[in-house]
Amino acid sequence: MKPLAPLTIAGGTLLTGDAEPAKGNLRCEGDRIVAVGDVAPQPGDRIVEATNRIVMPGLIDLGVFEIDKPAFHFGGITRAALMPDQPPPLDYPARVRFAASYGKPDFWVHPIAAATRGLEGSELPELGLMQEAGARAVSSGRKWIADSGVMLRVLQYAAMLGLPFIAHAEDAGLAGDAVATDGETATRLGLPSAPAEAEALAVARDIALAEMAGAHLHIRQVTTAAALDLVRAAKDRGVKVTCGVTPAHFMLSDIAVNGFLTFARLSPPLRAESDRMSVRRAIADGTIDVIASGHDPRGPEDKRLPFADAAPGMAGAETLLSLTLGLVRDEVIGLARVAELLCANPARILGVDAGRLEAGLEADIAVIDPDRPWIVDADRMEAQAGNTPFDKQPVQGRAIALFKGGMDLKG
Repeated sequence: MKPLAPLTIAGGTLLTGDAEPAKGNLRCEGDRIVAVGDVAPQPGDRIVEATNRIVMPGLIDLGVFEIDKPAFHFGGITRAALMPDQPPPLDYPARVRFAASYGKPDFWVHPIAAATRGLEGSELPELGLMQEAGARAVSSGRKWIADSGVMLRVLQYAAMLGLPFIAHAEDAGLAGDAVATDGETATRLGLPSAPAEAEALAVARDIALAEMAGAHLHIRQVTTAAALDLVRAAKDRGVKVTCGVTPAHFMLSDIAVNGFLTFARLSPPLRAESDRMSVRRAIADGTIDVIASGHDPRGPEDKRLPFADAAPGMAGAETLLSLTLGLVRDEVIGLARVAELLCANPARILGVDAGRLEAGLEADIAVIDPDRPWIVDADRMEAQAGNTPFDKQPVQGRAIALFKGGMDLKG
């Protein structure tokens, strides 16, 4: 491969991931960042003009269900943590090793190992060997481990290895086959529903067990006020717990399923408006650490079905950045927090040396036009399927240039 010419990105607003926005330049040699801030281009550099643009680390999407490179590149994402719910599950070292190699060199996959064999919630796999094969975390996937004894052993094993446990917070006994949250909308539509407390019960148990095990618990999606209060209290007393959310749960409430719209069939299901507002407050006050896409493209065979029979999930990679930037325009958060939520915090949780603009780190860089308008169109998305609840919605903000290890992915 021909060596890359040095790269200078000039005149942009730098979001480094650990500081307030500041005007400056960024220079890369080979696949590494060599200088950030007051730096001048050198003769022979590739120069990208970024005046009136944001320059930030490539996004790190924590917890996707499909590796969908065109969609990730569109969305400014350069790395993703792949959930273990694959066919077959990521419960053997060889499967983890293959997943870790998939996508290179223009995209990096960080596999998440299955917490139990076949994600069935009983037998523990060889987590240590899967870590050696490239696993960056352990997870129960879309499922909740109902057996508290098994869950404690998995957390102890993960703590011994220094791996975070990524949990799905939904008490399966209470949730059952529900497809919606108890409330007026579910009642009017006649949908099988479960109380929002199913999430809080799962969060309370998992926090208690993680505290016993001394493990790092990351709850992939926390979507209710009660569960957020539990996370907030656990953090205050020093428990190593982090949590995330997807844009659907800070943008939409359960009324979005009116008309039996299966693109809004998600797991966990959409919540009441009061919970949506609690999520936005938790993003603002730091209780929520990560915003992720939950990218899970589903074709017509999964979505063009009666609501209760449709598969949950949404294609979220392309809209992750623009919907998060909407929180800045709504004055919920500042720009620096965007880089924390989408880049620095996911990298910190996964233990990867990325997610910041810093000399010595790999040159994973996104150049963003924060004001560029576009319309989400399910029929024209780059994703394998366009199952988005934001179809036909106008948004602002696009990645106009993207670099992975200094390679231009959009040029």
